[in-house]
Amino acid sequence: MGLRTRLIQLAAFGILCSPAKADAGAAVPLAATAPPQIVTSASGEARLTPDRASILIGVQTRAPTAAAAARENNARQQAIIAAITATGIPKEQISTENYNVYPETRSDRPGQNPTVIGYVVSNVVRVEVHRTDQVGPVIDAALAKGANQINSLEFFSSNTDAGRRQALSDAIGKARGDAEAMARAAGGGLGQLLELSTAEVGPPRPLYRAVAMMDKSAAPTPIEPGELTLHVAVTARWQFVPNR
Repeated sequence: MGLRTRLIQLAAFGILCSPAKADAGAAVPLAATAPPQIVTSASGEARLTPDRASILIGVQTRAPTAAAAARENNARQQAIIAAITATGIPKEQISTENYNVYPETRSDRPGQNPTVIGYVVSNVVRVEVHRTDQVGPVIDAALAKGANQINSLEFFSSNTDAGRRQALSDAIGKARGDAEAMARAAGGGLGQLLELSTAEVGPPRPLYRAVAMMDKSAAPTPIEPGELTLHVAVTARWQFVPNR
């Protein structure tokens, strides 16, 4: 076979194959465009009335020796705990939060090594109160028996489930209202709900109140629990249905 014949055959082969190559390289049709969606976020809140409280009550004593300071502290703290239980608080709701013993030092001149002049003992107990109207009497009873530290007073709610669900309902209603307004403005309506998620902005914020030391003959300690606020946030995604 001559060179010319072979070239003609190769050319013919190329012509026959070219359509197949063209088909293989043809553009693939684009997938159908995803239906439009509307995404909104909103927050809700609920107000809760505290029905529980936690109080840190302590006594601090000083003495020339650690043993003497501890003996005095133990006697006073036992009297304080007895007074607290007398107000109706079970012993199971009283627990030791902190116990410290450390030396008290003094330096008479700059650069002088500190000298131990005594020891300090601090004993702090946590009192869980299941009725907020007991908070005042508990504090007064502790102070009357020698407590000299009220480190914190915290109010909280024992049941946040109902409040959380109320806040969720509020947030979802706001999110849907915003989505409907957006759909109308865009010339359509809302389709089915595609996704709904929630997150707590944070646990109900407890109220902390400082309690000042007062004269034992003063009027009963006034306590106002106030209220707690619970916040939640939701994000929702709906299908957008254009008007036809």
